Amino acid sequence: MANEAKSMNLFRAMLRNNGYYNDPSIVVEEQTSDDKKIKRLLANASKSEKGNSGHPDFIITSTQHPDFIIVVECKPDVKKHESASRDSYKDFAIDGALFYASFLSKEYDVLAIGFSGEKETLCSIGHYIQLKDEKTYHHLFRDGELLDLDSYYEGILHSDYKFNQDYGKLLDYTKELNIALQNKKIKEAKRGMLISGIMIALKDERFKAEYTNYKTTKDITHNMYAAICVELNKSDVPDRNKETLKHGYSFIETDNVINDESKEGKKFLVDLIKESDARINGFMLTHKYIDTISQFYVEFLRYANNDKGLGIVLTPPHITDLFVELAEINKDSVVLDNCAGTGGFLVSAMKKMLLDAKGDIAKEEDIKNKQLVGIELDPDIYTLLISNMIVHRDGRTNITHGSCFEVDAKALKEKFKPTVGLLNPPYKNKGKGIEELDFVLNNLSMLERGGKCIAIMPISCVNDVTGNSYVLKGKILEKHTLEAVLSLPEELFVNSKVNTVTCAVVITAGIPHPENKQTWFGYCRNDGFVKKKNKGRIDANHTWQQVKKQWVDAYINRQVITEFSVMKHVTAADEWCAEAYLQTDYTTLTIEDYMETVKNFFLFNMKSSDIDENIEEE
Repeated sequence: MANEAKSMNLFRAMLRNNGYYNDPSIVVEEQTSDDKKIKRLLANASKSEKGNSGHPDFIITSTQHPDFIIVVECKPDVKKHESASRDSYKDFAIDGALFYASFLSKEYDVLAIGFSGEKETLCSIGHYIQLKDEKTYHHLFRDGELLDLDSYYEGILHSDYKFNQDYGKLLDYTKELNIALQNKKIKEAKRGMLISGIMIALKDERFKAEYTNYKTTKDITHNMYAAICVELNKSDVPDRNKETLKHGYSFIETDNVINDESKEGKKFLVDLIKESDARINGFMLTHKYIDTISQFYVEFLRYANNDKGLGIVLTPPHITDLFVELAEINKDSVVLDNCAGTGGFLVSAMKKMLLDAKGDIAKEEDIKNKQLVGIELDPDIYTLLISNMIVHRDGRTNITHGSCFEVDAKALKEKFKPTVGLLNPPYKNKGKGIEELDFVLNNLSMLERGGKCIAIMPISCVNDVTGNSYVLKGKILEKHTLEAVLSLPEELFVNSKVNTVTCAVVITAGIPHPENKQTWFGYCRNDGFVKKKNKGRIDANHTWQQVKKQWVDAYINRQVITEFSVMKHVTAADEWCAEAYLQTDYTTLTIEDYMETVKNFFLFNMKSSDIDENIEEE
């Protein structure tokens, strides 16, 4: 006869073997909790009667991780481990654990564990996480074994689910901060610099320890600027550029709005530094090597609309990670971005390279000092780029301020021997400016023979069969090999309020395109991201990692997949996009597809009409 007491005894022994009872910071409670908050959350969590308190078999907390809780339900019969619908709360272990997690997740990140069985040789363990304030749960960790509490905590902390949640909160904070700085009358162009300056100053231990004790606003800004200068002097930035960078941050000491000497003015600045430290540094400590600086830059410039006017379109972080995977970057790669922007590609590449170094300290130093090369022309963005690399403590030596077309390509190639080029070039504004493919050719000229260049650009560039881009396409094929073109999501840059439809071009440097070689074209339009109000495009359904793997696998193996990818021989006179060559399987079309297409066409015509009317009125 099944005996739940035996099941609980067995699980209790497993907890003991994993150190749960030996660690004084861990509290293991059964059936109920002495914690008032937990009691309150479980007050209405009865599985049988409304209004009664719930009684999980085990409730596990830690003083080291106060926002994390483990809830466990045990069942003696392994057949009662998990139901198909996971809503039979009384009868199944997983179902019951998830039921309690739905209440506790209002104030905790919850790990719900279902345990079933009476014998160690015949038992089941399953894990699901439900993060704070989220209504959905996700399967995580390998079933069948119990881990120690720190392993669970670290696993959740560095999971894609937690990253997506924390990244969403970071985006929320950028909007809150932008409104606060706007209300304070701090100009858009200075907002990104102010935040990056705060991030650099907080790296100075003395400033971080003392800024709350300074008597006046002027004392704070004076010491903040001094701390920035100290960190710049300590950095490996070439001396010729340090003065330029210091000048870029000097407004912090002189701007009258920032140096508001009123009581409210000082409080605003102190609170700004505190919040930036807690929310930005807190994010970066948990999720290393994410280009956070650019997120603030994008948000601040959205209101000024300067990013589009300058042709600057900052690459979303999931796309920089995609490019790193497509390029098959490893610890020995040397990565060049000749349009470095705020450093998104370099940061993503560095993350992958350091992971591949597997703790080899000497190799990590080489990666940071010798294997990341960037060029940026715009002085303000160059300053943000340097600050981004300083904040990440890495890769400052080889960032050049200037035009990539004025850099000695041969000398750079000989010095660094770049093997991978990643870039998002400035986009022409109303047809004016340098051709995007010129930046690609410039990047290719600096790569070692056989190196991989991956660039994101307007799809119109690769589809041009008569204009300037057509000529540049021919130059690419004369000296290099077109490996692949991926059509990217149409609203990829919606967070920047830029409507450019883009593609990713993969090119092998220094090897002329063979006459009969076929190029792989992928229709990578659906990345699983969805638009959310006030958040832009986000990975709300946590599907990106799976989608990315499918895209990368299909590219590396040159898979031909119906309505997704095709191999095709092309010349400069052809369109370089999947849409031109994919065959539609009309047998799969439904009346709903037809109606949706007609509706979208109708809405498009309405919007186009509105745009035309606005243009005429102007």
